[in-house]
Amino acid sequence: MSASAAVRAAVSVARAHGLTVSSPLVLRHLSNTLIWLRPAPVVARVATATALVRSPAAFLERDLAVSAYLAARGVPVVPASGELPPGPHAHSGFTMTFTQHVPHDLSVVPSPASFASLLASLHAELARYPGPLPVAMPFDDMAALGCAAPDRPAGGAARPLHGDAHPGNLLWTPAGPVWNDFEDTWLGPVEWDLACLLHTQRLDGAAAVAAYPGAYSPAAVSAWLTVRRAHAACWTEVLSR
Repeated sequence: MSASAAVRAAVSVARAHGLTVSSPLVLRHLSNTLIWLRPAPVVARVATATALVRSPAAFLERDLAVSAYLAARGVPVVPASGELPPGPHAHSGFTMTFTQHVPHDLSVVPSPASFASLLASLHAELARYPGPLPVAMPFDDMAALGCAAPDRPAGGAARPLHGDAHPGNLLWTPAGPVWNDFEDTWLGPVEWDLACLLHTQRLDGAAAVAAYPGAYSPAAVSAWLTVRRAHAACWTEVLSR
């Protein structure tokens, strides 16, 4: 699915709801396409490659629902747009949602200890999330994409996770750090989020995991890192096609 087609669909929906969009800017075109609908303070998240794997309405709605739950608990998250109904909307074969544009500095990278502390606080707030969540997200993705998956590591209490816990999903704004991108939230062991953190190249993942203040099993983190690497490699292969 092309970025230009995603832009046209998002602009059409936005204009149908009365927004003025004169210079849309593609912020990212990977598994989803993110489009700043300038001059409106609105970002469209359009399911592109992800829609080939998951029900787009379901994962986009989950992203909005988890974000709204956290916002109600005082967690800084990217909010749904107040300029038009956030969605999900369907148009021209695309499914999309709309969030507020949050200015942020991409050059800021948190220290390992700072990120670990923020992640632990996020886990504490997510713990009582009442909505339905997937129970095998990375394995479901790999099965849908036709990739071989490692065995699921044994043990580990299931809990709501961010699902893609790396520094790229923590935006550094003038008001402080803001969490983003909860479409991968699922019920799994905390070691999955820590494996995501260990896998990142944006900061010293090993130091961040070591600084995580909650309980976890280092052996389980290593086991889940194998799954994270397989999941990431699967998506990389699909996106390169």
